Amino acid sequence: MIPFLDLRAQYASIKEEIDAAVLRVLASAEYVLGDEVAELEREFSAYCGVRHAVAVNTGTSALHLALLALGAGPGDEVITVPFTFVATVSAIAYTGALPVFVDVEPMTLTMDATKLEAAITPRTKAIVPVHLYGQMADMDAIRAIADRHGISIVEDACQAHGAEYRGRRAGSIGVSGCFSFYPGKNLGACGEGGIVVTSDEGQARTMRMLRDWGQESRYHHVLKGFNYRMDGIQGAILRVKLRHLDAWTRARRARAALYSSLLREANSVRAPIEAAGRSHVYHVYAVRCRDREGLKRALSTQDIQYGLHYPIPVHLQKAHADLGYAEGDFPRSEAAACCVLSLPIYPEMTTGQVEQVVSAMEQKAYVH
Repeated sequence: MIPFLDLRAQYASIKEEIDAAVLRVLASAEYVLGDEVAELEREFSAYCGVRHAVAVNTGTSALHLALLALGAGPGDEVITVPFTFVATVSAIAYTGALPVFVDVEPMTLTMDATKLEAAITPRTKAIVPVHLYGQMADMDAIRAIADRHGISIVEDACQAHGAEYRGRRAGSIGVSGCFSFYPGKNLGACGEGGIVVTSDEGQARTMRMLRDWGQESRYHHVLKGFNYRMDGIQGAILRVKLRHLDAWTRARRARAALYSSLLREANSVRAPIEAAGRSHVYHVYAVRCRDREGLKRALSTQDIQYGLHYPIPVHLQKAHADLGYAEGDFPRSEAAACCVLSLPIYPEMTTGQVEQVVSAMEQKAYVH
């Protein structure tokens, strides 16, 4: 069996480091926030090339707090894309602001900057581009529009740890950048976790209070905050994994390059592309195919796991029907949702396993 992701193999490769980090926290009894989380914040902000990081309990919380720190709330609008995980849109809704969608680029499936300006209104508070599958959106084009209108950008970098756009790391271009440490991410906790990075000291200060019940100091609550704190054990584990992240990224990129080479030769699917000036970290290796059901059967027959990211765009989800969108409103997002399929990819994956996946796909043509 070829798993979609092999977290057991990852743990085995760094077991001694992880075990020592966990025992260190148990010995310190700093179970919530504490020194390990503070050190993670320092190390991850340096990794992203920004001044501050605020560790929280999930990537969704990171997005929520980043938007709240900008003042987003009822009566405001926040622009994002419908082809994303639902958490992007839920975080906007949590603030009371209205999610507004623009469609995606046809090749990268990230925000189409040419559609952005038409969606801006006097109520637009922020723009949330999603760095989908590990590739950053076209940030120069998006930022030029945002700056022209005086609108802040919050990067949804929950799938893009270490990704780059023209030499700048994900999270360093907007006023803030939000990351998830869900276990399956390129940098994943052994549980839940998230972080916001920013170079704005005021934003960081506000988010630190908001994550901890709005406290300016103990029992002095100046904001209506939340219990969004990171556990000390997760902070310690993430510090260990951060040291390996660049090596894991190189391994993912190598597996992706092999996939793309073999798939070009087979002409069986449309492989993902890496746009000029963008460094893809391949959190997901999503191909597009005409007969997705047939491809699913071919992989399942060979005991190969796969993923679907994402089969229903958010504007067509029942939970968000109140936004008033309908089928046909965002044709590129809808087309992608019908044909994407994610192949196994992880740093420990062998060349033979990649070849086995492609061989299974070649049983039938899936040209798109």
